[in-house]
Amino acid sequence: MISGKITKAINDQINKEIYSAYLYIGMAAYAASMALGGISNWFRAQAKEELGHAEKFMNYLSEQGGELVLKAIAAPDQKFTSVAGLFDKTLDHEKEVTASIHNLVTLAKKEADYATEIFLQWFVTEQIEEEASVSDIIQKLAIGGKGGNAILVLDKALALRK
Repeated sequence: MISGKITKAINDQINKEIYSAYLYIGMAAYAASMALGGISNWFRAQAKEELGHAEKFMNYLSEQGGELVLKAIAAPDQKFTSVAGLFDKTLDHEKEVTASIHNLVTLAKKEADYATEIFLQWFVTEQIEEEASVSDIIQKLAIGGKGGNAILVLDKALALRK
């Protein structure tokens, strides 16, 4: 049986994962408003992935006998000024999520909850990938320039994400 502390922390993480999806939906809409369908596609795919993460946590909580407690999802900031800014904000956000996952691992260790600690390893690895993929996009923007043709090339490449 999962502890109350772990249950609460996982419920908090579920909220963060759904918030992430909400944030990325807003970013997708911003990109779409600029006729950047590929970049919008990337953020929509990212939003779906975040909802998948929330579902993994919900399933785990259920399997471990924990109670799901849904909370209000905060409205994300929707003031975007550039494509480069979208990805900078995304990287900052993913770093916050990484810290939150690491805090969960620390709590699981403290609670001697080996099952949760093992379950969380997937998320630790996933966050490495999340940060790396966004860092790669930011690096490409730095090399190609943060406007004009570089954005159009990036838009075309990101349209391929499923």
